[in-house]
Amino acid sequence: MDPLLSPALKPLWQAVHARLSTGRPVSRVRVGPLGLDQRTALADLLGSARLPGEKVDISLERLDEVLLERTGRDARDFVVQVIGPIGDRAAERREAAADRAELWDWFTTHPVISAQPALAEWAVGVRRTGLIDGSITRTKDELGKVLTVLAELPAAGRPLPAFADDVLNDPHALDDGTRRANLVLKALVAIYDVPAPVDAPERRALWERAGIADDQLSSTALAAGLRLAGDDVASGVLRLCADSGLAAVLTLQQLRATTAFTGAPSEVWVFENPSVLAVALDRFGVHCPPLVCTSGWPSSADILLLNRLREAGSALHYHGDFDGEGLRIAANVIARTGATPWRMSSADYLAAATDGPPVGRVTPVPWDPDLAGHLGEVGRAVPEERLAIALLDEIVQQLPKTNGGEGPGIVGTLP
Repeated sequence: MDPLLSPALKPLWQAVHARLSTGRPVSRVRVGPLGLDQRTALADLLGSARLPGEKVDISLERLDEVLLERTGRDARDFVVQVIGPIGDRAAERREAAADRAELWDWFTTHPVISAQPALAEWAVGVRRTGLIDGSITRTKDELGKVLTVLAELPAAGRPLPAFADDVLNDPHALDDGTRRANLVLKALVAIYDVPAPVDAPERRALWERAGIADDQLSSTALAAGLRLAGDDVASGVLRLCADSGLAAVLTLQQLRATTAFTGAPSEVWVFENPSVLAVALDRFGVHCPPLVCTSGWPSSADILLLNRLREAGSALHYHGDFDGEGLRIAANVIARTGATPWRMSSADYLAAATDGPPVGRVTPVPWDPDLAGHLGEVGRAVPEERLAIALLDEIVQQLPKTNGGEGPGIVGTLP
């Protein structure tokens, strides 16, 4: 056997290979602890008259000289032959760090998170937990599925297994206790700004708030002055109520039974608070412009109604409370329905902010980067009800004028 391939020298070649694989400059290699036979073999290799200690630092330059003389190869080439290819762990670490940075940049700037800044803190928490099983690929795949789920919430009153099957092609993809379900629930806690659920009933309640339920009747949408031309139940209810100057309440079941919104209005105004619709109906009666109310956080029925209107060609204009929760609700509605924020700018807030209740927890606002800062500085909420008259006045001015009046059939209705 070639003495250079003696098992007694294997610790040396392994140490040289490991040091060269760091990707950093190497001048000396430390090897040990060594047994007597290994120390003897090392002394023979280097032509030393004395045995080295149990641990020894070896000059790479000296090792190159010995190996070049005996094999024609330097230490690098020799250990490649004996141990295998030399890596570059420093470069590998840099590449891995770049891949991780790319993953987290993709995640934290994803459109689902950008559209609802309330999720930004949740995203930071997810990043803090690190990679799943140390794998970038698995982490991105799992987070991609979570974001896909969040993009579909609130759901249209579907049972959780059916919803999971529709969205992820697996009825068990959101089973209780799974990592994916836990991540989604934590995101919902951030969106709705509620305490984290601590048991199964509380988790079910949070899912129900996001439109995951068997019940198609308790989820409803509130509208006024909204007329459709179809012969389905929902269109009929809307027309009957609008022609009577009354608000219409549509169940999720009725909306799901409506396949197309024929004759939808070109403009629909969406409010957060039912009292605004009450003021509008008192003021306009049967001539009320087309309005929809989410009554706070939108229900599954609200989202379905607004999306059907948008698909039918209606432009949706959203207004809500100027407080922390109101802005999160607005971001949610805008992200899920394509509505446009209306009278929800910094200028609108500052013009109306006087006395009011505290604004609560404020998160960034996607359509106006300065708005959250203004709410934090002023510290006072502007309830939507305070602006109801001015908002309705503006709607009237935007409606087409007929017969010399201020809008179609609204002649003389302004105080």
